[in-house]
Amino acid sequence: MGCWRSSLRSGPHAAEKPPRHRHRPPPPPTNGPTSSLNAQQAAPPARASGEVPALAEFSLAELRAATAGFAPGNIVSESGEKAPNLVYRGQLRGPGGAPPRAVAVKKFAKLAWPDPKQFAEEAKGVGGLRHRSMANLIGYCCDGDDRLLVAEFMPNDTLAKHLFHWENQTIEWAMRLRVAYYISQALEYCSTKGWPLYHDLNAYRVLFDENGDPRLSCFGLMKNSRDGKSYSTNLAYTPPEYLRNVKNMLFSICSCQYNWWFSADNHFLMLLLQRHDF
Repeated sequence: MGCWRSSLRSGPHAAEKPPRHRHRPPPPPTNGPTSSLNAQQAAPPARASGEVPALAEFSLAELRAATAGFAPGNIVSESGEKAPNLVYRGQLRGPGGAPPRAVAVKKFAKLAWPDPKQFAEEAKGVGGLRHRSMANLIGYCCDGDDRLLVAEFMPNDTLAKHLFHWENQTIEWAMRLRVAYYISQALEYCSTKGWPLYHDLNAYRVLFDENGDPRLSCFGLMKNSRDGKSYSTNLAYTPPEYLRNVKNMLFSICSCQYNWWFSADNHFLMLLLQRHDF
């Protein structure tokens, strides 16, 4: 089965609703990261648990320094309309003269989390998860009205970028199946650890690490609401025990154990298939 081209396409779907996530990095070279992603077919060994640090609480000053003062040039993505949440790339100084660690710092809009205790509890819960198929949460910050999350940085961009934003690149079917397998692993792990709900699952939530392996962003596990009960984005993944309406059970990926539910705003499977006719 051949590959379809990964290009931005014109048409009613592109014109009606622009993506809520905007990326800042420049276009890749001809032999960019997608080529290296396609070249890797065998699954790598699991990462050693010691490579991911335990969850830490950072000060706003530390994260400001890590992102060069939250410089606009360090913004890698933004989501939201009126008050966007911004994600920055940064460098955290290593302890005891260790090399700096590349991180992704998500800065929430003001008043997204009025209760600092609630935010810290949510971050500690998500920060206790560790899996090789996730971009793991390694820190958080509650400073005044500021709420920030710190995660492992994934240098090879998002699935959405590889599928739609690079006209001269393609993702082979083997890699697309690999993405589905890795993400289903991450979702199964989260469910077994007591985090069965993932919010706004789409191609922007799938990231590629330095080895070209797909990772599920930890940010989708966090509630983001003023009351801590409702969710800020569409609920894209709901396990069977939470969803009884068979009309919403559209697809099952890989293991046939977990089902996917998506609306017009959340079409992860169609993004994997590069389908726009839905």
